[in-house]
Amino acid sequence: MTEACIVGWAHSPFGKREDAPDLETLMAGVARAAIEDAGIAPADIDAGFVGVFGEGFTPQGFPSSLVLQSVPELRFKPITRYENACATGSAAIHAARDFLAAGRGRFALVVGAEKMTSTPGPKVGDILLTASYRKTEQDIEGGFAGVFGRIAEAYFQRHGDQSDALAAIAAKNHRNGVDNPWAQMRKDLGYAFCRTESEKNPFVARPLKRTDCSLVSDGAAALVLTDGETAKAMNKAVRFRAAVQVNDFLPIAARDITRFEGAREAWKRAYAEAGVTVADLSFAETHDCFTVAELIEYEAMGLAPEGQGARAALEGWTAADGRLPVNRSGGLKAKGHPIGATGVSMHVLAAMQLTGTAGAMQLPKADLGGVFNMGGAAVANYVSILERAR
Repeated sequence: MTEACIVGWAHSPFGKREDAPDLETLMAGVARAAIEDAGIAPADIDAGFVGVFGEGFTPQGFPSSLVLQSVPELRFKPITRYENACATGSAAIHAARDFLAAGRGRFALVVGAEKMTSTPGPKVGDILLTASYRKTEQDIEGGFAGVFGRIAEAYFQRHGDQSDALAAIAAKNHRNGVDNPWAQMRKDLGYAFCRTESEKNPFVARPLKRTDCSLVSDGAAALVLTDGETAKAMNKAVRFRAAVQVNDFLPIAARDITRFEGAREAWKRAYAEAGVTVADLSFAETHDCFTVAELIEYEAMGLAPEGQGARAALEGWTAADGRLPVNRSGGLKAKGHPIGATGVSMHVLAAMQLTGTAGAMQLPKADLGGVFNMGGAAVANYVSILERAR
């Protein structure tokens, strides 16, 4: 069996979706659209793979068959829900790839979705903390932002205060988000606003300010995958040159959290599988749940030496016109972060870049894309390297 290919996709707006009161409405906005985008009939789908975070954003704790509400033609097909914290969407994609590689079918539908904004703020924080190690991290002030605040503090202690770099990352991603029609926040906030503590940009978990934190979002995205042989007859196809998952210890105390060692290993294995290096990438979509995460990820992917990720941000390496554009979509920072949809969204946006259909986000050179999606604080680490096949 040849490598899996993405042959269709759909993406909803991210944000506070009052027009979408529940999970099934969000799914309905993308599931059939992705099938139609692939140019196939719903009956051609052999299995469904649904990514929804598992810890309480929706009272519907068994969401796999919600896809049937909008695509009833999938009745009696196998559909399974997948969950792996903030990498839930990528977990569903990997399961779909495995299904195809096993020869169990020709077409797989992946849907990632989350309805977060109906949940009260304090409850959101508590739910997100389930992606940390409760035994020792339960009482960290600031919830999950507090976890990454501790990571930032540790990084600053080792490599110096990098607040300028974090502001540059935030400003870049907000600037990029202006061009993304699905982004939750399409406003260029500017470096000065992101760098300065203010009433509108207070500290959330020192040294992280509001502009360092991704957004609570509603949204959905979907993909259709097929095997490489079938993809030859499709209108378009984006091939996985590599797809790697690496898990690390859950407690942040069990590892050197300033290095994102699991992410490093995932990138290392992906480069080896694809036969490329970071220098071969045209762009990357990476998991900027907090700006410090993107900073450390520059080092994990090999773009900058350890402790020098700030150079990539401050010297414009990762800008839209830089040597390796990162998060041309606006990233989680501006686009939003509906947990189950995030990994699927990243792959949709990368596929659009590679097929020249990214609109105002389109880069002049988009031959090889890297996607990094992580669950928890670099615990579940997924890297995909993608290229256009058709």
